[in-house]
Amino acid sequence: MRPMICGRLRTWAGAGATLALLAGAAAAGTPAAAHDDDLGPAIEAIMHKPGYEHAQWGVLETDPETGRVIHSQFPNQFFVPGSTVKLVTISTAWHTLGPNHRFTTPVMATGTRTGSTLHGNLALVAQGDLTMGGRTKPDGSVDYTDIDHTEAALPGASLTPENPLAGIDKIARQIRDAGITRVDGNVIIDPRLFTPPALSPQPTPLILNDNLIDLLTTPTTPGQPAKLFWRPQVSPYHVTSTVRTVSSGGTTSVNVTASPDGTQIHLSGTIAAGSQPLLRVSDIQDPNAFGRTALIEALARVGVTVTAPPTGPNPLKQLPASYRDTPRVAAYVSPPYSQYAKLILKVSHNLGANLALCNMAVARGSKNCFDAFPIEHDFLTNVAQIDPKQFQLADGRGGVPGERVTPKGLVELLTYWLHTPDAKAFRRLLPILGVDGSNGISCTTDCPAKGKVFAKPGTIIGDDELNQQLAATAQNEAGYLQTDDGRLLTFFVGVNGASSPDLQSFLSIFNDVNQITALLQEQASAGEAHH
Repeated sequence: MRPMICGRLRTWAGAGATLALLAGAAAAGTPAAAHDDDLGPAIEAIMHKPGYEHAQWGVLETDPETGRVIHSQFPNQFFVPGSTVKLVTISTAWHTLGPNHRFTTPVMATGTRTGSTLHGNLALVAQGDLTMGGRTKPDGSVDYTDIDHTEAALPGASLTPENPLAGIDKIARQIRDAGITRVDGNVIIDPRLFTPPALSPQPTPLILNDNLIDLLTTPTTPGQPAKLFWRPQVSPYHVTSTVRTVSSGGTTSVNVTASPDGTQIHLSGTIAAGSQPLLRVSDIQDPNAFGRTALIEALARVGVTVTAPPTGPNPLKQLPASYRDTPRVAAYVSPPYSQYAKLILKVSHNLGANLALCNMAVARGSKNCFDAFPIEHDFLTNVAQIDPKQFQLADGRGGVPGERVTPKGLVELLTYWLHTPDAKAFRRLLPILGVDGSNGISCTTDCPAKGKVFAKPGTIIGDDELNQQLAATAQNEAGYLQTDDGRLLTFFVGVNGASSPDLQSFLSIFNDVNQITALLQEQASAGEAHH
């Protein structure tokens, strides 16, 4: 249990990801009091299972077409949101940037050219692109797995097949195609787009592979070393492993250690024969130095020589004050922002959600990522026409202990979307129960609601040292129920203050909340049939 819990409080996104798409009607009026709400015996039984003795449940389900409140339990009370915060973040970013916005990352050539030699520097001007081509499929869409590598501590986390350095490789080829075969100077990452904020995970102007080194351990035969695969392979990063394969059914426990600068990584421990490959990650501590070396090595692969040493710090002081009259020799253009919104919501991508704050601030001319909050305030107040005091937010992803949301606020946000041209597109960005994203693991068999609940989960768990168990601070779900005849209802279901003996048992809380959403979908469909 303990290796899975990072720090005093951890916001999980992934298998237990945070969902905060809350449904409801802005003009629904005051819902019925909680004790008058009949949720039915099946839902009540779930809410009274062991582990919920001191917990509080919140429920709000509305029909956005009529404004009718179907179920209501503490709709105006603050709940710890977890990743349902991403609903607010991405809704605002979608409105601010636009779903078709693309990030263009240029490379500028300073100095002079003599034939194919550049006497000067190449500067890659980072533009806050979340993936830099590292997840882009041939059709231009962004790839993901239901449990993302950014949540490698969770069971079942896996890698997408795309090359994390695809964008860097494309840039290198463009530089070669521009006629440059020798750089008599340096390669520099220009990270001046914004100041990396004090958020966790911390967004940076240049991001390659989510600023992570992937470490995949595959068992072999008992008594033999396990097989190691790691990526992206960029100097001076080096990975070694002493993980041994033990007999089938034996203990799987892999530990990762790294040097102070993060470049020397070692894996130790055991993995059981016949088990699935185990994914772990290690942080890239200096994304600019990493990106600089990655580009120099990519240039070498296409036949472009750089005279400066390939490794070492990023030489910021060599950057020009501006790029006026400086030729652009390459540029990587991202997929549309709608694809990034999908990635962020489907897998509860924490780095992408925090980066969205920076993207919004930059769009309004600021280098301070926290300048996104006035943008969010304005969006809620003047665009979605929601009282912003129903939210207390301090990051983009839902990982700050003081954050709160009301079920009514989330439901009103979901209702706002239904009156926009992008209503269907937005709904399909959300994890779909039993189908994909964070909710792909629930309701997979013999479940009538499979494929009919579109919702963002939100999860926060921490250590309860006193009782040697987990404190399930929050497990929420917010989104849309689609009845069997195609109507859409908005909903929030959440529990704060539950407890669980360990992480595996905690997943039952995640499944309980999803089971309630499935029962609500069945109830709504049955009610429609009676009409």
